[in-house]
Amino acid sequence: MAAVNGITIGSANFSNIKTDLKPKEGTKAEENIDIRNGNGYNENCVDVNMNKSEKISEIQEFYNGKNILITGATGFLGKILMEKLLRCCPGVENLYLLVRQKRGKDIYTRIEEMFDDPVFDRLKEEVPKFRHKIVAIPADCEAAGLGLNITDRQTLIEKVHVIFHSAATVKFDEHLRAALITNVQAPLYLLELAKDMKGLKVFMHISTAYSNSHLTYVEEKFYPCNSESEKLHNMINKLTDDQINDILPIILEKWPNTYTFTKALAEKELRRNSNNVPLGIFRPAIVSSTAKEPLKCWLDNMYGPTGAAVGTVTGMLRTMQCDESVTADIVPVDSVVNCLMVAAHDVYKQFRKSSILEPPIFNYVSSVENRITWGEFTNLNLAMIDKHPFSNAVWYVSLTLNKSAAMHQIYIFFLHLIPAALVDGLALCIGKKPKMLKVYRKIHKFSSVLRYFCTREITFCNRRTRELWENTSDLDKQIFPFSMSDIDWNDYFEDYLAGIRRYLFKDSDDTIPQARIKWKRLYYLHQIVRFLFLMFVIYALWSIFTRIF
Repeated sequence: MAAVNGITIGSANFSNIKTDLKPKEGTKAEENIDIRNGNGYNENCVDVNMNKSEKISEIQEFYNGKNILITGATGFLGKILMEKLLRCCPGVENLYLLVRQKRGKDIYTRIEEMFDDPVFDRLKEEVPKFRHKIVAIPADCEAAGLGLNITDRQTLIEKVHVIFHSAATVKFDEHLRAALITNVQAPLYLLELAKDMKGLKVFMHISTAYSNSHLTYVEEKFYPCNSESEKLHNMINKLTDDQINDILPIILEKWPNTYTFTKALAEKELRRNSNNVPLGIFRPAIVSSTAKEPLKCWLDNMYGPTGAAVGTVTGMLRTMQCDESVTADIVPVDSVVNCLMVAAHDVYKQFRKSSILEPPIFNYVSSVENRITWGEFTNLNLAMIDKHPFSNAVWYVSLTLNKSAAMHQIYIFFLHLIPAALVDGLALCIGKKPKMLKVYRKIHKFSSVLRYFCTREITFCNRRTRELWENTSDLDKQIFPFSMSDIDWNDYFEDYLAGIRRYLFKDSDDTIPQARIKWKRLYYLHQIVRFLFLMFVIYALWSIFTRIF
């Protein structure tokens, strides 16, 4: 293996890097370079990382000396998991990250860019020499055997103690072929690798609370799924993409989309093939921005409700088919990671007592202990828009939640399509390319995907997760808080939009005064348009009335 800027790189594609080269004196590389003694530790770094606390908690003790394999480490949840492990579990030996090349960037470049994210600033301050624990392994979840070469595969077999599998395609409307490969085949490849690992303590597979969203009541147990991965894979390999789309409703049965279907199928296949692997299934609900750690309201994507919030506060989204009284099962990502880490320890303890055990499932939801509805989610965000206006807003906020599909379509026509057609018409007149109707096609596709989850009430049981919290020590509750009853939604959403501004749009807080000026102008323009439209309606009705009578 080779170390570059403190990050160890799997040997597969980097054999030409010389590990005996020393950086020049005084360089940054000299601080981070991976120089280890015979026991695999950097003697200059251990004391710095280990003196964080006088007393080591039970969970911290579990991760002491462990080599941890993480898939999806460059993703939203993966970043928080990695940060938490490195910052709060100083005894962790190494983090093995399976990373693939993407958009022409090698894995080293991707990881270096990832560590530039503000979410790692606290880690850099508290554990400045953490990078010697990062071991990047070239891999690809879409390839057979995860695309691992023989050397890296053998390293993982000999070294890894804990697996966190979070890699997945989270697009609800992903093509079935791609969703099957990433969400079903990849975890099965990883399971086969896990069976060969000599010192494996636990394998945590991150699923979703909505893997059985066609049901109205979901417990922490496995549910039947008629499809079989191998047969389905063989069948679709003989079909074109269009043919697959034609028969997709038959394949999905009661599941609303390919995401939930493949997540359910993955659970089934992992259970069936797990044998004696200490497997745990972790099902978080709608994972949203951080609540507290390592910084408040951090996020890096626009999936789910965040996309709806962005569309609303920028003035683009003005209607959604949504039942205000339906539960919005939102869970902060830092709470999710805390529960995941504690659950991994619990799974290990259960399998140590009995290797012949049904893989335990943990439903991590907010609805049982701290319910919030979509109406409350909307109102809490709208209450903060004047405090955190967006510089790129195109119109003043004006969102209507419609339970009725017919009424929603009427609103789409008047509030989306007509304004978009007028703007595109104006663009053509001045010689610019029209794009508003194209944008709204994407918005309508996005909102149609969310509709299923915004109009159906699903009741979850999270007994095992609540028992996990009750059995967690007081010290671990302080280090790894995950009880949803402790979340104050008013406090959480006070800075939710600020987080979107800062971390998604890279919009500095210094721009807020100017954004407020723009926001006031959009408000007055909005009121003028509403008044003119009202006058037009009155005039039209008066004209009709006078002609009839």
